[in-house]
Amino acid sequence: MLSPESTGPSAAGVETGSDFARLTDKIRAAGLMDRRPAHYALRITLVTALYVCGWVAFVLIGDSWWTLLVAAFLAFVFGQVGLLAHDIAHRQVFRLRKATEVSGRLVGNLGICLGYGWWQDKHSRHHANPNNEDLDPDIAPTFLVWTRDQARAARGLPRLLGRYQAFLFFPLLTLEGFHLHLSAIRSLADKSLKNRVWEGTLLFAHVFAYLGALFLVLPPTKAIVFLVVHRALFGVYLGSVFAPNHKGMPTLRSADRPDYLRRQVLTSRDVRGGRLTDLVLGGLNYQIEHHLFPSMPSPHLRKAQSIVRRHCEELGISYLEVGLMASYRQALASLHHAGTAIREARTT
Repeated sequence: MLSPESTGPSAAGVETGSDFARLTDKIRAAGLMDRRPAHYALRITLVTALYVCGWVAFVLIGDSWWTLLVAAFLAFVFGQVGLLAHDIAHRQVFRLRKATEVSGRLVGNLGICLGYGWWQDKHSRHHANPNNEDLDPDIAPTFLVWTRDQARAARGLPRLLGRYQAFLFFPLLTLEGFHLHLSAIRSLADKSLKNRVWEGTLLFAHVFAYLGALFLVLPPTKAIVFLVVHRALFGVYLGSVFAPNHKGMPTLRSADRPDYLRRQVLTSRDVRGGRLTDLVLGGLNYQIEHHLFPSMPSPHLRKAQSIVRRHCEELGISYLEVGLMASYRQALASLHHAGTAIREARTT
C-alpha cells in the first residue's frame, strides 16, 4: 500500500539536474522541509480543546434546539480534525512511521470516523497521478462525471446526475460526510487493509460513543436532526476545502503523462487569500506546493509559493492562482461542460 509521503520528492524518480531537482534544491536551501514540532504541538492542542469544548457545550445546552448551533460548530471542528489527520498522514508532524500511523488512526478513525488506512491508500494514488482519468480515484465517475469522455460512457447514477451536476454539486456535498464514514466501514471487508481489527475497533468506538452521546442527551427527534445537520455540514466543509484544488483543471490519461513537476503543477491550482484562508483551508489553498512537496509542513507552504511560482515562470510552466470564489466558478463550469454530452444525448 502506498503512503502519501511515498509520492513526494524522494519517490518521484527524478534525475539529478532535472527541473524538479533544481526546485527541490531551492526549497531545501530555504529550510522549508524542516519540521515544525512547536507549530503542530500548538495546533493539536487547540484542535483538541475545540473538540472537547464542543462536546461540553453539547451536554450543557442539552434538550434544546439551540444545540444545532453546536452541531454547526462541531462540523467545523471535525473538518479541522480531518485536516490535521491529512497532515499527519503526509508525515508532516511525526518523523517515525509508527508514530504517524498510531496518531493518524486515533485522530481519523476515533476522532471523526474517517478510515485512516482506506483514505491513505486512496489519497496516495491521487497524489501520484492527480486528475488522471485512468489512475486518480478522486475523478472516478462514481456519482458525477468529470470529463466529456466519462459522460459519454456514463450509466446509472452518474448519467442521471450528470445532466445537472453543476447545480447539484454543493447540495450533494451534504452527503459527503456520510459517504466517507460508510466507505471507511466498507473498507474493513478488504483483507488487504492493514491492521483491520485496530481500524475497525476505533471506527466502531467512535460510532457507539457518538450515537450514545446523542441519544443520552437528546430525545430521539432532536438527536436525529443533530446528526443530520452535523454530518451534512461536515461534508460541505470538507468538500468545499478540496473542490478548489483540482476540479476544472486539465485532466490527463496514462498515455500522456508529463514529468513529475509538470504533472503536479498543471493539474492543480492555488487559492489566493490571507491567514484566515490558510486556517479554514488548512494550508491546502497552496495546492501546487503541497502536491510538489507532500511532506512539507503546512505553515511553510506560503513561503514556498514564491519560490515555486518563480521557478515555473523561468521554465514557462503555467502556474494558476485565483480567488476562492473564482475557483468554485471554474470547478462548477467544468462540471457543467462535462455533462454536456449527457444533455445532448438526451435531447437527441
